[in-house]
Parts: sequence; structure tokens; C-alpha cells
Amino acid sequence: MQTPRISPTVLALALIAAFPMQAAVAQTTTAPEAKKDVSQLEAVIVTGSRRAENLKEVPLSISAIKSEELDTYNASGQDIRAISGKVPSLNIESDFGRTFPRFYVRGLGNTDFDLNASQPVGLVYDDVVQESVALKGFPVFDMAQVELLRGPQGTLFGRNSPAGVMKFDSAKPTKRLEGYANVGFGRWSAVNLEAAVNVPVDSDLQLRVAGLSQRQSNRVHNPIAATAGGTADLEGYNDKALRMQALYKNGNFEGLFKVQARDFSGTATTFRANIIKRGTNDLVDGYDDAYYPTDGYNSQTLKSSEVSARLRWDLDGMSLYSITAHDRAKFYSRGDVDGGFGCRFCGIADGPKYTPAGSTTPYPSVIPFDAQTADGIPYLRQTTQEFRLQSNTAAAMQWILGVYYFNEKLQVDSFNFDSFASGDPQNGYAVQHQNAKSWAAFGNVKYAVSPDLKLTAGLRYTDDKKDFDAVRTWTPGKAKNVDIIGPFYANPKSTNWSWDLGANYNLDKSTSLFARVATGYRAPSIQGRVLFGDSISIANSEKNLSVEAGFKADLLDNTARITGTLFKYRVKDLQLTAGSGSTNQNRLVNAAKAEGQGFEIDAQAIIARDWRTTLGFSYNDTKIKDGNLFIQPCGNANFQFLTPNTGCTVLDPAGKLAGTVSIDGNPLPRAPKVVWNWTLKYSTEIGDGELTVLTDWAYKDKYNMFLYEAVEYKAKSALEGGLRVGYGWANGKYEVAAYSRNITNHRQVIAAIDFDNLTGIVNEPRSYGVQFKASF
Repeated sequence: MQTPRISPTVLALALIAAFPMQAAVAQTTTAPEAKKDVSQLEAVIVTGSRRAENLKEVPLSISAIKSEELDTYNASGQDIRAISGKVPSLNIESDFGRTFPRFYVRGLGNTDFDLNASQPVGLVYDDVVQESVALKGFPVFDMAQVELLRGPQGTLFGRNSPAGVMKFDSAKPTKRLEGYANVGFGRWSAVNLEAAVNVPVDSDLQLRVAGLSQRQSNRVHNPIAATAGGTADLEGYNDKALRMQALYKNGNFEGLFKVQARDFSGTATTFRANIIKRGTNDLVDGYDDAYYPTDGYNSQTLKSSEVSARLRWDLDGMSLYSITAHDRAKFYSRGDVDGGFGCRFCGIADGPKYTPAGSTTPYPSVIPFDAQTADGIPYLRQTTQEFRLQSNTAAAMQWILGVYYFNEKLQVDSFNFDSFASGDPQNGYAVQHQNAKSWAAFGNVKYAVSPDLKLTAGLRYTDDKKDFDAVRTWTPGKAKNVDIIGPFYANPKSTNWSWDLGANYNLDKSTSLFARVATGYRAPSIQGRVLFGDSISIANSEKNLSVEAGFKADLLDNTARITGTLFKYRVKDLQLTAGSGSTNQNRLVNAAKAEGQGFEIDAQAIIARDWRTTLGFSYNDTKIKDGNLFIQPCGNANFQFLTPNTGCTVLDPAGKLAGTVSIDGNPLPRAPKVVWNWTLKYSTEIGDGELTVLTDWAYKDKYNMFLYEAVEYKAKSALEGGLRVGYGWANGKYEVAAYSRNITNHRQVIAAIDFDNLTGIVNEPRSYGVQFKASF
């Protein structure tokens, strides 16, 4: 379906129109009997500055997502991608399914699918940086709050993050005996169970154990598996996670010790061959979610674990923090990358097609080549250590000094399989090793010039080093250990000074203004996926300069709140990932410059006694600026003997090198200009309980899937909504609810594989179910 486009002006007017309603609300809810929890908005407390502060006091663009909001988004068993688009300027996607999420803030991200890829958006989970792609997708459950910090973040956190930081904080042990269990049953035999128990052992020691189990049956069937081979049923998963925490306090010492682990098994993303109509970005006629004819095998497993200790000693006028963590992971993902079944010596018009039941239109799943691969991380070890000394007084000057150490040891395996041979045997192998070390010193000062004016300044020094090797010992289609490629070696090093300056000024007790200028940095990256290539590529370090200014205001007797930010950034030597045009291969490049500018609005309001609403809106205008950067588009020039249904329609001008195009002036990939989200919540007392109805909607503008621009590879704008109806009783101890996600069942291509056969990835279909939650 074609999603109607809503202009920024209309959204702004709708937001402003909501606020006058507050005058009447404020006048009618001041009586003593008015319910306290609905008369005013609660203050938003954030910890992005490494201190618990009111949002209005922090000179940063921050959005916070509370635990009850996360419960709504995760209702159908969704993973970390469920929060994509739920706050301004945030996009999250994955070519691997429930693992390996890629984050984009203000358009800055990384489309690289290699397993040692770096990202400009940092992910900090319980104060521990999650650097590897195998760690970033840890399930979001039993959370206290999630925060998005936009813009470069280097002088407050251990790892330098030029685009921003996603900060996840789980619920900590408390001195209350409490717990809950939340179980849900949904479409495709989905079962979602989340539970937590908090036990105060004594006045000094508290324990909290939380667990998550998400399971779904396969919802996609491969009708030719019996004859052509391959996995018969797909899209099912079994995802389990456990977190155990112990909080010990005695005198001036506090220690928070954590062990967490994840065990995931299921299938990888379903790549579907030839599902895009050439010359459009529409799905082909006859497309059916439930059918996926393929001769390939599909499986995915991930096991990860972490042990960490967060220690604090309160000294005279200052506190010393130590954060130590050790992470491990093993990952394997195999899929039919070409997305169909092979016909070695024929074009699509000559080969067989599959016609789904109930349809008269053949499903064009035949491809003239085989591309069945697997990638794995058999070994990952990440060790991090942060020491931080910071003031703990109420003095005008607050300060932070810290040092950080990072050590990652990683092995990446790449496999190829022969789809044209019986049993799809392995016929190719390459391996990479990477040892990344980094250390940094950082500091931050906040000074109150007056009660209303506060200035901040930060400085960071970073030293990065990577030792890398890659070798192909089995070239696809050739004898093992005969045509060895490599080994290749790389040892990039880099150092950097980054800084930030900020100011926050209170116009009055309810309104503040802020401004910030900051620099960011990303260390050199290496792409060594040599299974299909004869060289490695290295991207130089990138540097970011960002400027932003905005306001934060509580309006109409704290019944409405709005935050607005204007920003502009420039990245020099931006690291980008270019495809090869015809093979499943990546190449790292540096663009001379990229720029982004736009604005963000984050608002919430009580529009009546029982009604609440929120609105988030962002506009991101990004542009690559490099007249000398040429990349290969899709390989439609290589298979012109096929039908017109193959290849893509490139819109960029030809480059100076044969077979390339210029991407100068293109927007950044996977960076929609407009993102907005809106929620409306109604709650009222019925009998001895409370009825709650919540609907949430998220919109993403169109975007380029790759660096180049092609008609077929431009994702359409999309509007998806959710609905949840719940009834709670016994003072909230029990609740039963029904939910639906993607309630309109909007279907479209959201990503693609840069091959020659228009292979795409489609968004999740409608899901629904029921939940029951019990607390004590």
C-alpha cells in the first residue's frame, strides 16, 4: 500500500493545537480529589551525563524510553529493532534478523555486513560498551530506561561514538521483595515469557534475577525442499536470555556484580529472489509471505555471555568508579544469499517458476547462479576496564576524569556452499583474525556560572591499534588448499584528540535553552572478507564536527513538555561500505566529506484527565560530498542476457571508471529524511481496575538502501502502527491485555542484496496475541 505523506507543517500544527487544550485541563484538574498521577507529567531523569539529572539541566539532545513503553513495543516478541523510529532521528535495521542490529542516528550509521564491522553509534549496556556486532543485539528486558544521546559522545563514556550513544540500563536490585511474570501468546505459536525476582538478603546485599524466553514457530514454507533440497521451514526462533545481579553496599563502598547470557537459535533473514518489479520498488505480482522456494539451507545460532563488576568508593568530595567487564560470544549464520533456486545454464525466462497455492502468477525465484554462504564468529573475547573519578558535592564546579581500556580478540570464518551439488556441500573457506586494542583518557567539567547558567567542557585522547590478518584457503569452485589467496596483513594505528563545549541556560523554572559543539572520531576499519575477493580494504579514521542548539520546556502547569533541537554536522573521511556490484562482497571507502542538518521535536502532553499523547519528529537532510568517489552499482550490466526482470535501474551518473557511478550529492544510505512517532493512551477506572488503551504509530520516509541510487533499491515511505488494550486490577498487581503490531499489515521491501537478481528483504507482517502479567 502507498503510505500517505504527512508534511512537517501539518505535524507541527497538530502538536501546537494540542497544547491549548491544556488550559482547560489545568483548570479542571486542580481540585484536591484529582488523581495525582494524571494531573502533571513526571520529571524526566536521565543519566547520559553520568549523573542523575533532570532532562532540562543537560546540554545534550537526549530522548528517554521508559520500561512501560518498552513492554508495549516488545509485546509480540520483537527484538531490539522494535525501538527503531520510536524516538527522533533513530533507525535500527539488520540483514541478519534478530542478531547484528545496525544503528543510525541523524543518518549516520554503517551498512557493512561483515562480522568485524565498526559502527559510529555506540551501544552501552549497563555501563559496558558493546563493540562487537555479536554483542549489540542482546535482548532488552527488565529495563529501567533506555536513552538515546545524539551527536558525538567521547568525553563521558569509555568508547568514542561520533554519531551518538544508545544507553540501556536494566532494573537494579532494590531493598524490596518483589517480582513479576509476564507471559504472552501470539500468532505463529509465539510464546513470550519475561520474569524477574528481587530479593533483599539483608540491609547490605540485594539480589535480582531476570529472564526472557521468546519462541516462535516457522511461518515461511519452502515448497521445493523435498525435491531441490534446502531448509523446509523458516522464520522460527528460540531466544533465551538471563541476567543475575548482586548489589552490595557497606559504608562508603558499593559493588554491583552482574552475570548475563544469551542463547539464540533459529533461522537467518529470508532473502527472496526477484521480488522487486524492475523499474519500480513494488513487490512482484504473486508475492506471498508464506512461500519461499529455495534450494539453500538456513540456520543461525548465537551464544554470548558477560561478567561485570561496577564498583564505587565514596571519598571526601569525590567518588571513584571501576567498571570491569569480560564478554564472550560464538555466532554462526548460514543463508541462501541469492534468495532462490538455481539454474546454472539458463536465464530466468527459461527456468522453472513456482506458483503459490491459490495464485495464477508464477513466483520468479529462479536464479542463474548459486550464492549460499555462511559467516561465523567461533571466537570472540572482549575485555574492558574503566576507571572514573568524579566529584560528588553540590559545588558550582562538577568534574569527571576517566581512563578506559579496550581489548578485543576476534576470529571470523566465511564459508561457501555449492547449491548445484547434492546436499549443498561446502566448497570454499576464508578466515580473518583481528586483535583491537584501544585506550583513552577523558575528562568533563560542568560549572554553574549562576543558578541559571551552566557551562560544560570536555576533552578526550584516544589511541587505537588493530592487528589483522586474512587468508582464503579454499577458493569456491576449486580444489582445497590449491589456490590459496593471502595471507593479507594490516596494522592500522590512529590517535585523536576530541572535545566538546556546551551551555545550558534556564529562562525560567520551566524553560531552558542549550547549545553544544562537539567533535567525534572513529578508528580505522578493515574489511577482509576475502572469500570472494583477492584483497582487503582499509578505511582511514573519520572525524566529525557537530553543532546543535535547542530548548526544553514544561508547559501549562507541567501538563505538556516539548524539546526542540536544530543541528548540523560535517564528517571528514567518512567511512562507507560499497558493494561489488555482482558478488557478495564489501569494500570500505572514505568519502572526502559528508554533511547533515535538520531538527528534532520530542513532545508529550496530558490532553484530558484520562488521555495522554506523545509526538516525536525529526528531519535529517544528509549528503555525500566527494566528486572523486566512484562505486559499482548493481551488476545489471553483467547479466543482460536475462529477462528485463533482472538488474536494477541506476539513476546516478556514470563515473570516470568503467562500470562505476558517481555518488556525489547522494544522501547517506538507510537514512530517511523524515521520521516521526505518535502515541495516544487512554486509561479509565472500570470496576475495581483500570482499562488502558494505547496505540502507537511510527513513520519512516523513503531512503536509499545502498550508496548509489536505483529505482528498485529505494525503500518506500512506511507507516506502521500498534495497538494494545489492557485491564489491570488489584492495584496493578495483575493485568490481562491483547495486542497487535503492524496492524495494517503494511508490506514492502525494506532492504536488498546487492546482486543481479533483485533479491529483497520484506518487513515483518502483522502479529497479534494476548498477555498476562502478575506482580508481587
